[in-house]
Order: sequence, then C-alpha cells, then structure tokens
Amino acid sequence: MQVTLKPVFLDRFRAALSRLDCADDRFLCAVSGGPDSLALLLLAQQILPGKLVAATVDHQLRSGSAEDAQLVAKICQDLGVPHIILTPDEKIAGNLQSSARTARYALLERAADVENCQHIATAHHADDQLETLLMRLARGSGVDGLSGIRARNGRVVRPLLEFTKAELIDICSSCGIQSVNDPSNANIDFDRVAMRRWLASTQHPFPATRALRTASALADASDALGWMTDNLAAQRMSAENEVIICKASGLPRELKRRLLIRCLRTMDDNLAPRGDAIDRLLNDLENARTAMIGNIKCLGGADWQFSKAPPRRAQENSL
Repeated sequence: MQVTLKPVFLDRFRAALSRLDCADDRFLCAVSGGPDSLALLLLAQQILPGKLVAATVDHQLRSGSAEDAQLVAKICQDLGVPHIILTPDEKIAGNLQSSARTARYALLERAADVENCQHIATAHHADDQLETLLMRLARGSGVDGLSGIRARNGRVVRPLLEFTKAELIDICSSCGIQSVNDPSNANIDFDRVAMRRWLASTQHPFPATRALRTASALADASDALGWMTDNLAAQRMSAENEVIICKASGLPRELKRRLLIRCLRTMDDNLAPRGDAIDRLLNDLENARTAMIGNIKCLGGADWQFSKAPPRRAQENSL
C-alpha cells in the first residue's frame, strides 16, 4: 500500500515523539480499526519504520469483532507492519467499559514485553481530551482529575493528543482506508458517548485545542503538588510501632488532603477512598476527632495518628 501523508502531519507527529523522548524506541501500537487508531498506525508506519508492531484487542463482546480485527490485520499486512490479535483470558463482565479497559491494557502490556517494545502507543486525541475534561468537571474532580489524559503514563504514550478528530479522519481518507464501525460508540448509556453526542449537537465555546492547553496546565500543577507532597511526606511523616504520625498543621488544605491520602495508602495500599470520604475525614482530623476509614483508625489533632484497627471479633471479645 502506497501511503502519502501531508508533511505537516508527519512533522507534528515526529515532534510529539521527540517531546515524549521515545523517537528511537520500539512501539506496540494499539489499533482497534477506528479512524483514530488507523491514523496513528499510518503516521507511525511512516516515522518509525522497522520499530513498530500493531496490536488489536478483540474483547469478544459483540458479533463482528473478530472480523474487525482481521480487517486491521489485512491493512497492517498491506502496510508491511507486523500485527497481532489479542483476546482476554477470561470473559469480560461487570462494568463493561471499565473491565474491558483493564483487560485491554493488561493484554497490551504483556504483548509489549513479548515483542520487546519499550512503549505502547494509543490514539487518544484532542477531542478525547476535551470530553474527558468536561466529564470530570461534571463529576466535581479536583486538580488531578482535571489534568485529563496524560501524554505519558508509564510506558503508555499518546502522541496524538495535539491532533483533532477531524485531522485523523482526514489522514485515513487521504490514504483511502475505510475504518471499522463499533456500535458501542453510539450507545449513549456510556458517559463518554453521551458527552460526545452533546458536543456534536450543541454550539459550545469549548475548542478542543483550548481544552488541551487547560489540561496541560493542570497536569503541570498536579505534578508540582505531587512533588511538594513527596517532600512534605519525607519531612512530616514518621512511623512508630506500626503507627503513622503526620505533622500536617500549618499547611494549606490541599497539601493536608494529599498527605492524608499518602498516610492512608501507606497503611493500606488497597484503600482508595473517594473525594467526599476524604473531605469528611480531613474535617474530622482538623477538628481533633477520631474516625475510621476502612480498617484504619485515624486520630486528629496537632499531630495525626493512623493505626490498623483490631479485628472486629477482637474488639467484641474485649467488651
């Protein structure tokens, strides 16, 4: 297949890889068959010859998914790009979008190891960033949530975040490639689809490129707060006889909140309290009250103390 892409697109993609500091490495490129991931494939095939493996995850959640994966395999064959199809070890159940995402990234991580790829490239773009920002704003997210989709998350990189959906569709059209149609993208029961439908049908003042700048600024702020929290934790957190002590007095509330979360996760790695629960607990600690969250007993006051609560049976026997 002969591919000719606009030089401006190639230059922008090359610049994105340079900013991510990964232009010289091998990539596993996640390709579902939609226009976004096919555009990613086309750009990567031009810029990363010999450093690219494409992977399609067939979640096996709908009829026709196997045929879609085979269509991607044929496109990759025509482009001269090695391609693999990945399927979950177990049937996906529960919250389908969340469970499918967890299974997808686990499969991609495993395949990247097998294929000796340092990075996994996904096709998230500027319109995805806008949707994410507005969805999280509607949920009342803080700085971390509003930082949106990160350009890099571990070995996962997203070099298309500065490309719009329209540009990615243009890339596919210019190469005469027909993308697959996933019916789930029209199911408004999913929050993202509902937000996408609203954005498409409403005159709104939210250009995707502006949302990208906002998310980037908030990501920088989130990183700065994380850096401050690391330093404060080293100075103000200590452990004595399996009790975590935290000297949080005098700090701004947001830094107190982040230190509180650090203390809880130090006590229990699996504890993931939501924002409202953290706010209530922070109020208790600031007012020198004692509270429980999960299996952790939290004592407020000038110095906070966190300890594992005794098992319920032991508490009952002591009465």
